[in-house]
Amino acid sequence: MVGIAAWGAYAPRLRLSRKAVVVANAWIAPGLAGKAKGERSMANWDEDALTMAVEAARDALGVEDEGRAAIEGAIFASTTAPFADRQNAGILAAALTLEPTIASADVTGSQRCGLTALGQALDAAASGRRVLVAVGEHRRARAASPQELDFGDAAAAFVVSPDGAAAEFLGRGTVTDDFVDHFRGADAAFDYAWEERWIRDEGIVKLVPPAIRAALDAAGVDAAQVDHFCFPSTFAGMGATLAKTLGIRPDAVRDTLAAQLGEAGAAHGPLLLAHALEEAQPGQIVLVAQFGQGAEALVFRAGGEIGSSRPARGVAGALADRQEETNYLKFLVFNDLVEWDRGMRAEKDNKTALTTLYRNRDQILGLVGGRCRETGVVQFPRTRISVAPNNPAVDTQEPYRFAERAAQVLTYSADYLTFSMSPPNHYGMIVFEGGGRIMLDITDVTPGEVETGLPVKMVFRIKDRDEKRGFVRYFWKAAPDRAAMAAVTAQAAE
Repeated sequence: MVGIAAWGAYAPRLRLSRKAVVVANAWIAPGLAGKAKGERSMANWDEDALTMAVEAARDALGVEDEGRAAIEGAIFASTTAPFADRQNAGILAAALTLEPTIASADVTGSQRCGLTALGQALDAAASGRRVLVAVGEHRRARAASPQELDFGDAAAAFVVSPDGAAAEFLGRGTVTDDFVDHFRGADAAFDYAWEERWIRDEGIVKLVPPAIRAALDAAGVDAAQVDHFCFPSTFAGMGATLAKTLGIRPDAVRDTLAAQLGEAGAAHGPLLLAHALEEAQPGQIVLVAQFGQGAEALVFRAGGEIGSSRPARGVAGALADRQEETNYLKFLVFNDLVEWDRGMRAEKDNKTALTTLYRNRDQILGLVGGRCRETGVVQFPRTRISVAPNNPAVDTQEPYRFAERAAQVLTYSADYLTFSMSPPNHYGMIVFEGGGRIMLDITDVTPGEVETGLPVKMVFRIKDRDEKRGFVRYFWKAAPDRAAMAAVTAQAAE
């Protein structure tokens, strides 16, 4: 039964108020007033399409090593990948500590590339392979543009297997047509979009239904049998229009989450699919489709184990974990839309020594330290000589993963003197359950929030950008574990 065995999702904690954007731009773009409702997800300065995809994949894989060891392929899909000529899926695999023998690929070039990647993974699963698909999107838009309000940042991930007990794959339909609704050249920073009515009437309405009909025919499912219909679009009511054309029940049309997150490009179809799976009951039919130089459609049936397969966080958790952001200037700075004075402390060369990165890749990208086979003492970084007291054994270190370990803040600083994209610069000594300590940056916090004993979790983030050479350096940071904090508060209340 080929299908989805597990899934996960991620959206940044920051949610930019659309009203704040509209008010700030009212003097130059009063026509944006109609888009002032709700909020959109906003990536922190140290997040991009890849870091969000890693977090969604961690949500799908869970904390057990066995699940990762079983992965035989990894696909990363995005139209906003950080590297054009460095395999982003390879960074994803390293961050997740997947086996080096896996097959890997990047998929890009269209807003439907997330569903295309999922379809390719399902084909691989039919031949017996277990594949991870991660889709992330961080789309930039010009200031004071409608896209700035419509877009959002998010990611979704799926584990596809020959025995996908969570959701059985039933059928796929594809239409390929070079209908250009928008485009972005190789040297361009922003999309160039065409007229909305043309996109809607000549593009979506004519190209999406054939793909959906082909998928339903392949699945042997009548349109009226669909229980969850997922179709992302910045055009309000587009899903309902397609449903009426196709004979899908109106109550099956899923909320696009536009009011809470915006539209996350290639990641949004997969994100809506993940949300539908979280709420689907065994036996229900889930249809997801997305438009982009044609259309892609996939049909699934929720399995009997879908309830036990739901991720720890998922879309529901991502929606709940939010912090309102009304500072529009912060959004502009985080997205390099304004040139600001970073000061002399930012004047440094961020060149990465690629030799050092490669030799220490599991420690840097995977946060893998060492554990002494003789004493059980764990440490980071891993060294030839153990730090075990009174037993400095040599060459006894075995790999030890820290990324999924519970941790807390031992000591910290909130530094306004060093350069930071989001001052103050929080960092501190983090101690891990089971032993080991690492000095790490602390992210996703506000001044006054960090304190000794604060429960934290590890998150994969951007460490530095080498703007001179176009290289992004990644590492792990600590972020407040708000689920653990809530559990402690609830226990104290009892």
